[in-house]
Amino acid sequence: MRLAGLLLGLIVAPLASLAQSTDAPAGSPRVRVHTTAGSFVIELNRERAPLTVDAFLAYVKQGFYNGTIFHRVVQGFIAQAGGYTADYKLKPTKGQVFNESGNGLSNLRGTVAMARTNEPHSGTSQFYINLSDNVDLNPRPTRWGYAVFGRIVDDKEKDDGMRVVDDIGHRPTGAAGPFQQNVPVEPIVIETIELIP
Repeated sequence: MRLAGLLLGLIVAPLASLAQSTDAPAGSPRVRVHTTAGSFVIELNRERAPLTVDAFLAYVKQGFYNGTIFHRVVQGFIAQAGGYTADYKLKPTKGQVFNESGNGLSNLRGTVAMARTNEPHSGTSQFYINLSDNVDLNPRPTRWGYAVFGRIVDDKEKDDGMRVVDDIGHRPTGAAGPFQQNVPVEPIVIETIELIP
């Protein structure tokens, strides 16, 4: 019986350490995003995307995202936010962030990535949430991709995970402000983004 317990201990210990290794790396800050559609939590991956995470957190700490909207929502693709006010004015940003798309993180459903123009290092404050697996947004040997820097996780207080994000992704959209399409008909406003202690 003692031998069986020892063997069980030898099997369980490595499994426990394996389970821990799939968790977020140490020093992965989390933020709670409060919107008019509900709240969700983003876990940031500072280990894989340190420049992008630090830039994002700098905007969070200064309250930059308060009052910005989800200005581009494409069902089954992405929900993009973090640059425009509710009256469709583009907020002034700081410098551009070096593109960290080669960090090994993939644009899979529930991940959060840096939005940018066609220029690879043009990302500033805008981010998007992948509503499905979008591996075409990953880097390739011939071109830069879009840098993933976080993922939606279950909120310990509500255990929502992607529920709120999926709801945003299914809202009716149309033309508004400078945009010809994909703007939620009923504005989805980011009220605050707060760092979770």
